[in-house]
Amino acid sequence: MSQPAPLTPQTAAASAAEAGPDWNALRADFPILHQQVHNRPLLYLDNAATTQKPRAVIQALQRYYERDNANVHRGIHELSNRATAAFESARARAARFLNARSPEEIVFTRGTTEGINLVAATWGAQNVKAGDIILLTEMEHHSNLVPWQLLAARTGARLRHLPVTGDAGLLDLSHLDEWLGSGVKLLALTHISNSLGTINPVAEICARARKAGVTTLVDAAQSAGHRPVDVQEIGCDFLALSGHKMCGPTGIGVLYGRQELLETLPPYQGGGEMILSVEYHTSTWKHAPHRFEAGTPDISGAVGLAAAMDYLDAIGRTHIARHDQELGAYAYARLAEFKEGIRLFGPRIGRAGLVSFLLRGVHAHDVVTVADQWGVALRGGHHCTQPLMRKLGVESTARASFYFYNTPAEIDRLVEVLREIQKFFGL
Repeated sequence: MSQPAPLTPQTAAASAAEAGPDWNALRADFPILHQQVHNRPLLYLDNAATTQKPRAVIQALQRYYERDNANVHRGIHELSNRATAAFESARARAARFLNARSPEEIVFTRGTTEGINLVAATWGAQNVKAGDIILLTEMEHHSNLVPWQLLAARTGARLRHLPVTGDAGLLDLSHLDEWLGSGVKLLALTHISNSLGTINPVAEICARARKAGVTTLVDAAQSAGHRPVDVQEIGCDFLALSGHKMCGPTGIGVLYGRQELLETLPPYQGGGEMILSVEYHTSTWKHAPHRFEAGTPDISGAVGLAAAMDYLDAIGRTHIARHDQELGAYAYARLAEFKEGIRLFGPRIGRAGLVSFLLRGVHAHDVVTVADQWGVALRGGHHCTQPLMRKLGVESTARASFYFYNTPAEIDRLVEVLREIQKFFGL
C-alpha cells in the first residue's frame, strides 16, 4: 500500500488555499459585528444595502487623515504629493481589480447611481435621439431606471424592458436578438438583482449586444465585491460600482468606461480639476478620466476603496463567490421549510447570497421591526425596485443578504427568529 506524500509547507499552503478561507476567523476583522443590539448578539444580514468595513479599511482611512490629508493634483508641497500619489494609486488599483486596460478607464464617482447618471448625461446626450430604444430589464434598481427615463424624456427616445419570469426571477432572453436589432441604442442591466438574487449572464448578453452594435452598461453594485468582475471578459462598454457594498467607504464609487468612448464624451460637471484652460467665455478640458471629476474628489474614499480591494483580493473573490452562493442556497432551503407559510422570490438554484421573502400574514416591515428586537438586521421594503414589486403583485418583501463574514449558523438563528415572529403574530 503506497504511503501518502509527506506534508511540506508548500503542499500545506496549497491544501489550505483549496479549502478556502477560515470564514469564522475573518469575522474578527470587523469590529462592528461584535456587539449587542437590544441585549442580543448582532446578526447583520443587510449586506445588499451596505457591507461592514474591516480594520484594514478603517486603518487606511485613519492613516490618510493622520498623515497625508491634503488636496490633490494642484499642490507642490509634500502632503499634497502624498495625497495625489495615494489617489492615483487607488485609480490604478481599481483598474487592476476590474481588469481594465488602463487607469485612464477608471472614473471616480460617488457610487453606482452617479456613474449611471454620468453615462446618461454625457454618452446619452451625444448618442441618443428621438425614436431610439433604450433597453433595460424589469428587475433594475431605480438607479438604472430613472436616469434613462430622464434621458428618454429629454430626447424622445423610448424605453423597453426585458421581462422577468415571475417569482423564479430569471430574465426571458428568448427575444433578445430580435429586440437588439430593432433600433436599440443602449442596453443597461444589473449583474446581480438586489431584490431577487438572480445572477444575470452579462458576458453572454453583452456579446449579443456588441454583435448588434449596441452599447452596454452593467450595474455591478451587487457583484463587484462578491465575485470576480472582469470588464474585458464581460465585454461591456461601461460598468458602475459602489465602494460601500464591497467593504469600502460610503460616498465613493467607480465608473469603468472603454477609453475610446470616454475620450469622445463631454464633461459631466464643470469646475476645478477637470479643466486645461479657462477664459471668461470658453474653456478646454482635460483628457478622460479627469474631465469627469470636477472639484475636490473623495480622496480618503478612494484610499479606503483601494484598501478594501486589497482586502477582498487577499481573501480571493472566487472563494467569496462560492461562499455567497452556498449561503444563498442554504438560506433558501431553510426558509422553504416554512412551506405554505412563506413566499420566496428569485431562483431556487444558482442564486447570489441574498433571499427575499414574505411570511404569510405578516407585513415585511413588521418582520424587520420584530427581527430587530432579536438583534437581527434585515431589510424590508421595495428595495428600490418598485416596478418589479408591482409585477410580482406585492408592495414589499423582507430581505436577508449575506457576505463572507456570515455563517450557516447565523441563517439557522434567522430561521429561529422568524418562527418566533410567527408565534408573535399568532400564526
